[in-house]
Amino acid sequence: MPRRLNLAALTDEELQRLVGEDRAVGLLPEISRARLDGRPVSGPPVHEHLTFEPLEERAWGSTPEQARSLGALHAAVLAQGAAFHGTFYLPVISEVRHLRAYTLEPDTTAALRWSETPESARTGRAYLQLMTWLRDRASGVACVLTTGSPTLSSPSLSEEIDQHHHPDAPVPDLLALHRAYVLRHGRGQKLGADADWTRAWQASHALNLNAWVRRGLLIDAPDGPPDPPARPAAP
Repeated sequence: MPRRLNLAALTDEELQRLVGEDRAVGLLPEISRARLDGRPVSGPPVHEHLTFEPLEERAWGSTPEQARSLGALHAAVLAQGAAFHGTFYLPVISEVRHLRAYTLEPDTTAALRWSETPESARTGRAYLQLMTWLRDRASGVACVLTTGSPTLSSPSLSEEIDQHHHPDAPVPDLLALHRAYVLRHGRGQKLGADADWTRAWQASHALNLNAWVRRGLLIDAPDGPPDPPARPAAP
């Protein structure tokens, strides 16, 4: 049974990024009372492990604009020499649950993320994430994440993840920036022969879970209230 996010332990900025400005305003009175009383407010479930459910390929996108954007981003990633591993559905905290997976030699995993729910298709857009795990953690950083997401992650990611946010960068520029950020810390771990792209995301999820536990963000409340609607945000 997944644990749930404790909305009362989020910062106001994290709450707004997670549920959207309008919903956050409505929740703040209850959350303020809960903070004063020292009690949690049950939010959306947080799964212990990520589950990547493979999807049959089709024409993706819930609107013509989104379909064109997805097609252009997919072509741009392949043009950088990426290997494509399929399309998946990923249950996460936010609404951004569709993912197309890639690997880029020698050390980088990429994910093209989007949502096809009516609300998020209107307000969000598809974006690319790039992740490289480091060979040496001497700097205190385990991996580098470079994202084109239009919003920052909520809750905030582990301090062991060096995250960089470039929402308007074209794919070649995003990849070049990512390579430069990795070099600041040394070298990335080379991808194994099987190129299991899920390992990078599972391992980063574990880092985040540990960080959220330390902050008191997770509670055991399987029978809590319905999940508040979340705006598109990176997990």
